[in-house]
Amino acid sequence: MTYVLEKHADKPPLSAVLRRGAAILVPRTRGISNLLLGLPLMLALCALWEIAPRVGWMNPIFFPPLSAVLAALGDLIGSGTMGRHIGISLQRAAYGFALAVVVAIPLGFLMGRYSLFEKITDLLAQTLRNTSQFALLPVFVLLLGIGEASKIAITFYAAVFFLLINTIVGVKSVDPLLLKAAKSMGTSDLHLFRKVIFPSAIPSIVAGARLGIKTALFSVIAAEMLAGRSGIGYLIYNSQLMLKSADMYAGIITLTVVGLVLNYVLVAIERRATHWRPNPDDTPH
Repeated sequence: MTYVLEKHADKPPLSAVLRRGAAILVPRTRGISNLLLGLPLMLALCALWEIAPRVGWMNPIFFPPLSAVLAALGDLIGSGTMGRHIGISLQRAAYGFALAVVVAIPLGFLMGRYSLFEKITDLLAQTLRNTSQFALLPVFVLLLGIGEASKIAITFYAAVFFLLINTIVGVKSVDPLLLKAAKSMGTSDLHLFRKVIFPSAIPSIVAGARLGIKTALFSVIAAEMLAGRSGIGYLIYNSQLMLKSADMYAGIITLTVVGLVLNYVLVAIERRATHWRPNPDDTPH
């Protein structure tokens, strides 16, 4: 009898079990519910896209029906043209973003940790950050040519400041008590960065990466439109010049889908990197 009482005493209450199960199921159910609620509006937009050119509301030469756009998209995918162009754009964006990570995160750690270093570099960083990458695009083309270097440079410039600012914010938001406790135990600066500052700054860094990689992709599209012979931006712009409207919209749809996929992938990475933080959306109401 005593064993039975102890066994039941070790078990969590039924209400706690139910709350824990709800905390796991509610976010998934909520995501599915949001998708189902938003689906009718998307279907209505697709129907309007199909109907408007056919009844004369829009000129089908410049705004073809959705069925014609999807047919063009199928042809571009089947021929391998779409895959080649989107692959080139993603590769350029990835190179520029990787370079931004290598530069911005160490610099952000230094600026966030050492106030004197931040005071020396802040004016230059703020000046560059407030200069539009699109305004500098012709400068990159003039200095680096129309090859890969100018496109990677513009993606780097677009992403680096999101990562830099978020890294600085993440470093500055570290609990001072943790820093004092680590210092009191004789922790070196290197181990302080590795064991305390970096783990605490990860959520902010991931948030900056989420913004940076999307901006890098959009910037490389603009660069390909201005000075490119390949890439999804070139495909869209060239189709517009050649009055291949269906191909142009097919490229836009592909870019939208890629952006959505990247967004959900980055959201998943952000949640995984910050799983230890309480999420108010995961709390059942």
